[in-house]
Amino acid sequence: MNRYMDEKWSWIQGAHELRDELLGVLTDAELAFSPGGDNLTLGALFRQMGEVEHSYLQGLKTFAQDWEYHNTEAGLDGSVGRLTAWFHELDAEVHATASALTDDDLAKTVERASGFSMPVEMSLDVYTQAVLIFLGKAVVYLKAMNKPLPASVQDWIW
Repeated sequence: MNRYMDEKWSWIQGAHELRDELLGVLTDAELAFSPGGDNLTLGALFRQMGEVEHSYLQGLKTFAQDWEYHNTEAGLDGSVGRLTAWFHELDAEVHATASALTDDDLAKTVERASGFSMPVEMSLDVYTQAVLIFLGKAVVYLKAMNKPLPASVQDWIW
């Protein structure tokens, strides 16, 4: 185990748990909700977050990151169960990959296709921020739906 896992992993784990709690209060039908305009449906917003997690996971594995991956599984956006299962697979793989890194690996650079680069540790921090930003977006959707928020989401996000 590396120092990131000892000192900061709980932030990622907590953010994943909040995401799961939001998914847990939704029905498949509610994933079709869109607040209008150019906004995604709620299900597509969750799928997009999974694609972001996949991108960061690949960055941890290969020290190269791009945004080219898109999950095209038919019906994924409309199924709480399938989204949850996919997230749990991604979460387990991120945890295993991050756990396998050494302290020296944390200082290695993740190169993005755009040319921007950052140390692995910073990439994990930025990923945490991406999940928190996603949670903020998802809360806006639930509020627009007049859907009650789980208590933990109210404590940490809203």
